[in-house]
Amino acid sequence: MSSLVDVRVKRLEGNTLPLPEYKTVGSAGFDLMACLEKQESLEAGQIKLIGTGLSFEIPVGYEIQIRPRSGLAAKNGISIVNTPGTIDSDYRGEVKIILVNHSKENFVIKNGDRIAQAVLMPVVHANFIEAKELTDTSRGSGGFGHTGV
Repeated sequence: MSSLVDVRVKRLEGNTLPLPEYKTVGSAGFDLMACLEKQESLEAGQIKLIGTGLSFEIPVGYEIQIRPRSGLAAKNGISIVNTPGTIDSDYRGEVKIILVNHSKENFVIKNGDRIAQAVLMPVVHANFIEAKELTDTSRGSGGFGHTGV
């Protein structure tokens, strides 16, 4: 069983949607919904910022990662531009989702539609140490595609 971490959530003015929830016991992510005064059209190939009407108080040492919903991606070609997106623990503004329509069809987003999923993740900070040399590995400096297709 996973442990629970308290995350305070603020509904912004005009948001009457339910708070996020995990749909099953095994769900890693919780859904975020579009909070809209009127429906929006996401044209084919368009990128649009969609508000959730929520702000989060994420504990220090954690982040919320924003990820696409697999059903929207598979059925409608709707994804997130910067996936995974990061909501830092010191951000208190509205969480907005940068949706992109990869399909050839326009897509309508209505108030309350589930548009993304979010995962609370621990964050580990690095202690950066300057070095004149790094240890060798079998890969070395091999980059993009160095192992073949």
